[in-house]
Amino acid sequence: MLNSIFNLNALALVVKLDQLLEVLVTTLIFVSIGLVFFVVAYAVLSRVFPIRKEIEEDQNTALGIVIGSIMIGIAIIIAAAIQG
Repeated sequence: MLNSIFNLNALALVVKLDQLLEVLVTTLIFVSIGLVFFVVAYAVLSRVFPIRKEIEEDQNTALGIVIGSIMIGIAIIIAAAIQG
């Protein structure tokens, strides 16, 4: 019953153990590059909009939604660039 629900072959390791270090290093490199892009994007957006004042003091929900949408869009672009 459980074998038909869960494919036990799918639970096997995706990466062989001898290649695991290479995959981890590559992943950490792409994570750091993605974080740098997020910091740069946030810095540019904070120069264009007074984000901190508008969201924290003025409770501007619309700007929070716009900034969140922009960050999600950047995340999708970065993910597509990483996958190739």
